[in-house]
Amino acid sequence: MIGLEIHGYLATKEKLFCRCNINHDKENKEQIKPNTNICPICTGQPGSKPLIPNSEAIKKCIQTALMLNTKVNTSDNTDEKSKNNKKLVWQRKHYSWPDLPKGYQNTLSGTYAIPIAENGKFLGIRIRELHLEEDPAAWDPVTGCIDYNRSGSPLIEIVTEPDFTTAEEVSNWLKQLILTLSYIKAISKEAGIKADVNVNIHKISERTEIKNVNSISEIVNAINYELKRHEKEKPKHKETRRWNAEKQKTEQMREKEGAADYRFISDPDLPVIKINNRLVNEINTKLPESPKEKLEKLIKKHKIGQKDAEVLTNNLELVEFFEEVSKKINPSFALSWITTELLRVLNYNKITLDQVFISTEHFTELLQAVKDKKLTELKAKQILNTFIPKSHSIKSKLSSNQRITDKSEIKKLCEQAIKNNKKATDDFKAGEKKAFDFLLGEIMKISNRRADYQIAKEELIKLLK
Repeated sequence: MIGLEIHGYLATKEKLFCRCNINHDKENKEQIKPNTNICPICTGQPGSKPLIPNSEAIKKCIQTALMLNTKVNTSDNTDEKSKNNKKLVWQRKHYSWPDLPKGYQNTLSGTYAIPIAENGKFLGIRIRELHLEEDPAAWDPVTGCIDYNRSGSPLIEIVTEPDFTTAEEVSNWLKQLILTLSYIKAISKEAGIKADVNVNIHKISERTEIKNVNSISEIVNAINYELKRHEKEKPKHKETRRWNAEKQKTEQMREKEGAADYRFISDPDLPVIKINNRLVNEINTKLPESPKEKLEKLIKKHKIGQKDAEVLTNNLELVEFFEEVSKKINPSFALSWITTELLRVLNYNKITLDQVFISTEHFTELLQAVKDKKLTELKAKQILNTFIPKSHSIKSKLSSNQRITDKSEIKKLCEQAIKNNKKATDDFKAGEKKAFDFLLGEIMKISNRRADYQIAKEELIKLLK
C-alpha cells in the first residue's frame, strides 16, 4: 500500500504572507545571495505580523483542485451551521526544527482544519485532500547555515489515498500529474516537486513515511528499497525515515508523530478564507482541456497516431499551436513540421515555445508556400531557423527564395557541382553511393537550397551516366 503527500511550489511572484519575491529559476537562483529575498515576516522576527494571504496562490490551488476532479470547499450557504458552509481556518503546526523561524508552520491542514479541496480521483487514484501551506527555510545540516530566501513560499500539498501498489505505477501517475498541472502553469517547473512517501504491506507491516524525496526517479528508488525492507523486517511500529540518495537507502529519523504532537491551533493573526461558488465557476470556465482530453481529440478528430499525439500533448503551447495551424493547413501535412522541424529549432536554441513569439499566421504562410511548391522543403527549414526569437512574414522574400524548377538552369547547377567536386564524381563512378548524396548536397548549396530536389536528382544521374 503506497500513498503520496506531494508538495509543489506554486508559480506565484510573491510569498504567501509577505511581498518578498520568489525565484525558483535554478540559473538565476545561483546568482542570488542567501538571505536577500527576506523581510521580518518571512524570517519570523518578534512583533512581525503576516499580511493577507496571497490571493493568486489560493486561485492556483482552486485551479489545481478542478483539474484533479476534487471538490472545492465553498462557503456560499447562508446557514452558518450548515455542513455545506465551509470556512478555511489557518492552523499553526508546531515543531522544533532549525528551518522554522516562528516555531510553527501556517497551514490549511491538520486537526480541525478544512482543506481547499477533498474527495477526488485522478487517473484512478483517490485524492484525499489538497491544501495550502508555507514553506520552511533551507537548512544545511553540514554547515548549520540557514537560507530564508524560500521561507514563506506558497506550497500546495496533494494527499492521495494508499491506492498505489508499485513504484512504476507511482512514477507513471506522477508524470501525468506534473503534465496536467503544467497546462494551468500552477506549479513552478523550475522548482519541481518533492514528496513524502508512505509505504506498508497490508496485514504484514506498519506504515513508514519517507520524508522529502525530491525527484520521480528517487521516489521510485525509495519505494522499491522500502518495500524490500518491509518484506524482510516486517516493522510493527510507525516511523519516519529519510531517503539517503547517496547510499540508496532509507534511514530512521524518528518514530512517526501524530496530529497531537504538532499542537495544532487556529492562527489569530490570519483571516478565515471563504471561497464562493462564483469564483470557482469563473476559474472552471477558463480551464484548458486536460492532456488526456487533448490526446483523445487529436487521435479521433485529426487521425494522428498515438506517438505523435503524445509528443504534442506533452506541451500545452505546442498542442494549441498545432490546433490553430490545422485550421488552415491539412493536419497530416502540418504534423511533421511541428513535431519534428519546429521542435528541432526550439531544442537547438534550448528554449520552449512559450519563450518565443512564433505567429501561427507566419508559420502557416511558410507551410503553404511549401505545399504550393513555391519553396523547397530545405529552403523552408532554413527560413524556419530565422523565426527565433520572433517570426516574420515571408511574402516579401518569397520571390528571391523561389523554388527553381527550370531543367536547363538546374542542369547548369549540376555541371558546376560535378566540376567543383572531381573526387566525389570519381568515387561515384567507382561505385561509392554516398558520393551521389554528397553531390546532391553541393547542388543544394550552390542553389541556396532552391533547386527542386527531384529534378536535380534526375539531371545529376543523366550527367554522371
